[in-house]
Amino acid sequence: VQLKADTGLGRGGCQPADWAELVAGALRAQAEGLLKVTGLWSHFACADEPGHPSIAAQLLTFREMVAYAEAQGVEPEVRHIANSPATLTLPESHFDLVRPGIAMYGVSPSPEIGTPVELGLRPAMTLSASLALVKNVPGGHGVSYGHHYVTAGATTLGLVPLGYADGIPRHASGGGPVLVEGKWRTVAGRVAMDQFVVDLGGDEPGEGTEAVLFGPGDRGEPTAEDWAQASGTIAYEIVTRIGSRVPRVYVNGEQSG
Repeated sequence: VQLKADTGLGRGGCQPADWAELVAGALRAQAEGLLKVTGLWSHFACADEPGHPSIAAQLLTFREMVAYAEAQGVEPEVRHIANSPATLTLPESHFDLVRPGIAMYGVSPSPEIGTPVELGLRPAMTLSASLALVKNVPGGHGVSYGHHYVTAGATTLGLVPLGYADGIPRHASGGGPVLVEGKWRTVAGRVAMDQFVVDLGGDEPGEGTEAVLFGPGDRGEPTAEDWAQASGTIAYEIVTRIGSRVPRVYVNGEQSG
């Protein structure tokens, strides 16, 4: 087992005031052959906010709690506290191993730390669909539930067969960006359960034309961070909320499991 120290995040883990009791209990159990303590660890609360005072405070507390455990006889194989932002920006927090999470997607932990390019990351996930329908509509035509979007003039609409049941944020209604034939389009009106509409501005791509919601940005397409900004959330949520109905295609490797 590995003993988790709550150094300030306030989720799982043992409070400093109870650490001595936990360490003593773990050592007793180890002596009885019930378990082996292989690690000591914790987790940062604000490592994605450079300069936040809690970062140094947590690091100090972790060092103190590790030192106490080791002084009592714990011999950890690994000590670890660094999440993605700490892995990228706080070498003093690396200890014996690091735990990159969102960085494994190639996504920046936060805009304050830097863009993926600045951090040496490349987003690994692209979400796209094929336009299911393209049609001409007159000006003054309401689009999607509630008619929160009304066409300013005669235009073309494209139907994208993805919706909030697939993980597309409903909060991105009226703001989510989509690349169609080299041009950024915006979700027109509300995102529905299985579909949403983009105003193509009179362009007439054929049905089946690719609509790219997000990707690494190599082709000028939006990124997960762009969708996060449009939805009032973080890129972590965008890439992890895509549902099981969306087919996965694995590139440069084989699906495992």
